[in-house]
Amino acid sequence: MQNNHPYARLTPDLILNALESAGFICDGRLLALNSYENRVYQIGIEDGPPVIAKFYRPGRWSKQAILEEHAFSQELAAQEIPVIAPVTDSHGESLHELEGFLFAAYPRCGGRWPDLDNKQQRQQMGRFLGRMHAVGATRNFQHRNRLDIETLGDASRRFVLEQQFVPDYLLDAYATLSDDLLTQIRVMFETAGFVTQIRLHGDCHKGNILWTDKGPHFVDLDDSCSGPAIQDIWMLLSGEAEEMRIQLEDLLEGYRTFFEFDYSSVILIEALRTLRILHYAAWIARRWQDPAFPIAFPWFSSPRYWEEHILSLREQAAALNNPPIV
Repeated sequence: MQNNHPYARLTPDLILNALESAGFICDGRLLALNSYENRVYQIGIEDGPPVIAKFYRPGRWSKQAILEEHAFSQELAAQEIPVIAPVTDSHGESLHELEGFLFAAYPRCGGRWPDLDNKQQRQQMGRFLGRMHAVGATRNFQHRNRLDIETLGDASRRFVLEQQFVPDYLLDAYATLSDDLLTQIRVMFETAGFVTQIRLHGDCHKGNILWTDKGPHFVDLDDSCSGPAIQDIWMLLSGEAEEMRIQLEDLLEGYRTFFEFDYSSVILIEALRTLRILHYAAWIARRWQDPAFPIAFPWFSSPRYWEEHILSLREQAAALNNPPIV
């Protein structure tokens, strides 16, 4: 079966030629790293440490949106906030293009996923986010996405239904339940009232954070967007309500050292979690023609996945009725 996906053209020769065109002298070593949305590689460099090359998914972002992401990471790095910014060439350019692929290079930086299992780590993570949001609030994105119900919820629900991923016997359950959830989410956003929108990391879960002896850092800001600050905080919480309450208090104790937190936004935690669940299913569905996705997510097309997905949504319907954790 012929692979017509754009990434099929991203051969090792093209990858190395791209890095050479951006001014790097490669030594031929190439290691594919774990990434689905984009393609990411560790590239060996002669007389120097390896670099990490990211080839952006064709058609996902405009050049302006990617450059805005780069500018945000460079702005944070200039304030000594631990974010790995892209490498710039002698002309100050961080985004390059070869044969239709937009790509950037980053310094390699190691670390481990954070545990956040003690008060000190959570406070340190809170200070990190507070500093980041203080910079994020100083200006607005012009070309990046805005976190909203239509993008994460309505559009995701429509795509899943239109592409007929849901088995027939679960179709009515999914359609009705997802519609009810989105109605309830709108009510919660209205209840929260005006919540300030700032520049965010956007996908701030533990898998996107690396921790070293110096503390946490983000590798890149590929999903950076505009939204409420709570979006970068709630994904770091886990466990039962009382456990999450303690974790949130620790995070905010550090966070408020550098940036004010709007407590009215806490009511949005379960609403944002529900939107993420809906969006995640649609994200896989939208990428299903990429050969990497059926290999990585073989369970997605099975009835059992959709049964469990609907169960998760039902659990969220109950969680939306619970009082906020603070």
